[in-house]
Amino acid sequence: MKASELNVVTGAFSFTGKYITERLLAMGKNVMTLTGHPKRPNPFGSRVSVFPFNFEKPKELIKNLEGAAILYNTYWVRFPHGSLTFEKAVEHTEILIKAAKEAGIKRIVHISITNADMDSPLPYFKGKGIIEKAIIDSKLSYAIIRPTVTFGIEDILINNIAWLLRKSPVFAIPGTGEYKLQPVFVEDLADIAIDASNKKENMIIDAAGPEIYTFEELVKLIIKKIHSKAVIIYLPPKAALSAAKVIGYMVKDILLTKDEIDGLMSNLLISKEKARGRAGISDWLEKNADIVGTMHASELERHYR
Repeated sequence: MKASELNVVTGAFSFTGKYITERLLAMGKNVMTLTGHPKRPNPFGSRVSVFPFNFEKPKELIKNLEGAAILYNTYWVRFPHGSLTFEKAVEHTEILIKAAKEAGIKRIVHISITNADMDSPLPYFKGKGIIEKAIIDSKLSYAIIRPTVTFGIEDILINNIAWLLRKSPVFAIPGTGEYKLQPVFVEDLADIAIDASNKKENMIIDAAGPEIYTFEELVKLIIKKIHSKAVIIYLPPKAALSAAKVIGYMVKDILLTKDEIDGLMSNLLISKEKARGRAGISDWLEKNADIVGTMHASELERHYR
């Protein structure tokens, strides 16, 4: 692939998209981003051109995508908020896929989720499954990457667990905490995505790290690494969700949803495939113990305001 070919990344100002963009720029690629926040400060300056998603104006979206070779799609919503529901996010993504095809995109690299399933009772996983099918049916060349829980300096879940462990004398674990997670480092995820863009065959692969923890073990690991004095308590899922809502109200954010608890407790965030990520969260926490969780990471502030 020529260095001058245009690569499009949705959400280059966010989390996963940011790291994909950084790698593409380091490789000398020409990068453009589609974003829901085109007026926000551009951390990449003139190196990355910025256009709005234009979901309501498909012709404009097609025009902006013309001439691009690869589309890296990280667009999704963590939970419904206001008028933006999972159903609307699916609709938006289907518009994006159709626009990519009409614009002549050569390959789409789509960031999905482990165990995405259009028949899932959980809206997050169901929506991701519907999108995967739309990509397959589009006849575009594709690589569907299915990460587990992604961690890094700007992540929401791990950071906010650490933040609560720093701020509160107790930490509530929903249920027994015996359900498992297999965190993947965001930089490894970016590498996996870019490597997949260079393949010719269609593929659906998991992106998971080398370490598997129960949720209880993960919380205890974070406690150890950041030297927290918080005491773990175990609550019924409904009670834990209620506690999260109270804290969320205090910080003007949504910390946890019922669907997320159900997803965690269903062991959907581990992979049956070999670990493609190289960095373990234990070493990462050791190196970043003085940083992680020092500030609350607001999902609403990042994506909805």
